[in-house]
Amino acid sequence: MRPNLTGTAARRIRRFDEVVDGAFERLRGHPPVDRLFYGASELGDHGMIWVMLGALRGLRGDHHWRPAVRVGLGVGIESIVVNAGIKSLFRRRRPVVDTPRPYPLRVPLTSSFPSGHATSAFCAATLLADGDPHLAPLYFGVATIVALSRIHVRIHHASDVAGGVAVGLVLGQLGKRIAPLEPPPVRR
Repeated sequence: MRPNLTGTAARRIRRFDEVVDGAFERLRGHPPVDRLFYGASELGDHGMIWVMLGALRGLRGDHHWRPAVRVGLGVGIESIVVNAGIKSLFRRRRPVVDTPRPYPLRVPLTSSFPSGHATSAFCAATLLADGDPHLAPLYFGVATIVALSRIHVRIHHASDVAGGVAVGLVLGQLGKRIAPLEPPPVRR
C-alpha cells in the first residue's frame, strides 16, 4: 500500500513546492549559480562527495580512520534504505522540465521522494561532524548546498528535499548510536 496524500495536506505540499521553486527560478540562468548547483548535484551522485570527505578525514590521523569507514558504510546503508525501501513506498513523479538544462545531468529513474542526495548529504554530515566539531559547519554547509542543488536543477520538489533532510538526520543519529566513536586520545 502506497501512501497517498489528498486534500489539505496535498495542497499545502504543492504550495510549498511552488513557492520554493519560484524562489529558485530567480537564481536559475545565472552562470555562477548554475555551475555551483549543477556541480554540487554531480558530486552528490552515488555519495561521491561524502566518500571523498570521509577519506580526507581518515587521512588526518590514526584516530580519524574509524569515522572515515563509518561514513562510507553509513552512506552505503542509507542508499539501500532509501532507494530500495523508502522510495519504493512513494512513487512520486519528478518535476517536469520543459526547458533545456545549461549543463548535462543524470536524471534518476527512481521515485522523487525522498531526495537521495539530501538524505545521503545529511546522514554523512551528521556522521562526519561527530567528533569533529571544528569542521561540522563545513560538512553541514556542503550538505545544504548538495540538497538545495536538487531543487535548483529541477530533479526534486522542495518537499522531496525536506523529507530527505529529515530522513538523513535520523539515519545519521542512528549511525552514531549503532557505531559510536571512541574519544580521541588525550595529548600530553
